[in-house]
Amino acid sequence: MPGLWRKKTSKKDMIFIVAEKHGQKGLLLVVTDGEIIGKQFEEGKLQLNLKSAFYQGEKRTKEEVKERMEIARYLNFTGKNSVALGVECHFVEEKRIIWIANVPNAEVII
Repeated sequence: MPGLWRKKTSKKDMIFIVAEKHGQKGLLLVVTDGEIIGKQFEEGKLQLNLKSAFYQGEKRTKEEVKERMEIARYLNFTGKNSVALGVECHFVEEKRIIWIANVPNAEVII
């Protein structure tokens, strides 16, 4: 993995932006690292547009994100801290992480 767990981030640096999308089949939780929200990343034909409304949400702590993850049916993680949290909580397998311009992204259906 290109540096996902090499850089240790202090708790005060970990700001997650969380969007909740409620649908007929359950809750989709979109978890994004605060420092990359509003940016766009491209690599070949792949693109992450973190400017879109899909990623816009509210600031949440790590513990708040963990609580919401427990009731979600679908999870979308974008950014090193967010994906690392998904791995830490056993929702994301490292082999399922997609990298776009050195930004990890993982999607989970529970």
